[in-house]
Amino acid sequence: MADNITNDTNCLDDKVISHVLTAAYSFILIGGVTGITMMSYIVFQSNTRSVTTTAVINLIVVHGIFLLTVPFRILYYIRNEWVLGDDFCKFVSAMIHVHMYLSFIFYVTTLVIRYLIFFKRKDKLEFYRKLHAVAASTTVWVLILVIIFPLFFIQYGNNGKYDSSKCFQFQGEFMKLEVKVVNYIVIGTVLAVVCAFLCMQIYIIVGIVRKLQGPGACPPRILAQMKSLFFILVMVFSFMPYHIFRIYYIQNANDCRIVEYNEICLSLTAASCFDMWSFVIQSNLFKQSACTALKNKLGCCCL
Repeated sequence: MADNITNDTNCLDDKVISHVLTAAYSFILIGGVTGITMMSYIVFQSNTRSVTTTAVINLIVVHGIFLLTVPFRILYYIRNEWVLGDDFCKFVSAMIHVHMYLSFIFYVTTLVIRYLIFFKRKDKLEFYRKLHAVAASTTVWVLILVIIFPLFFIQYGNNGKYDSSKCFQFQGEFMKLEVKVVNYIVIGTVLAVVCAFLCMQIYIIVGIVRKLQGPGACPPRILAQMKSLFFILVMVFSFMPYHIFRIYYIQNANDCRIVEYNEICLSLTAASCFDMWSFVIQSNLFKQSACTALKNKLGCCCL
């Protein structure tokens, strides 16, 4: 045990790794805050009764809460010393995992909604009133705050962080067999869901392209499916590398170098905050495409 403790306390002393993580989280903080600010302006001008829009609003909230904790990560990697107490360390450390899995849940929810719209041949799914959208969102957050958060924070980090001056070193948790089993189940679930959505989306896009070949093709329909594809690509590039590497990390959690690589992979999950930038770009492209289609049909200027 003494060797493990020594290894744990020496982890993340590499200045190169600290510089990389400082730069990565600084970039994520600036880009994420800018993205959610721009997307908030667009979303609240749109139809807030839309189920998809409601999911995106909740996604903005998730990103916003996580970004509030990022400055503390940056401060730690700059100083390479934690001075804000063990409990706050656990909170900041846990929030990147909470952000990742809540984002994953809202991505999956949005994709399921979009697939229901597509297969049922509807334009969109809406709540009857704005109050219903607020009630649905409130119910979700009450469940998260009352059930998920307390259970997660009570169990998180009980067997790690031996040095009070260090943070984000809770790999001692993997000494428990049940923790390993839960992690393997989560990893398998995330990878399977992402792969299933990717195959489904490719099938849908290929089917649309085949039907719309020639001059009668409808770019807005393609762009609509590209929005769904983007949700999936975010999960592929932000979440899958971390979960794939985590399989190896769980078995080698006492190796300081592996812990450092895990921190880098974990920082990739925070890059999902940049999804808001793509939403802004896609929103503008969709409007331009719809405008062009209307102009071609009516033979007049589209303002």
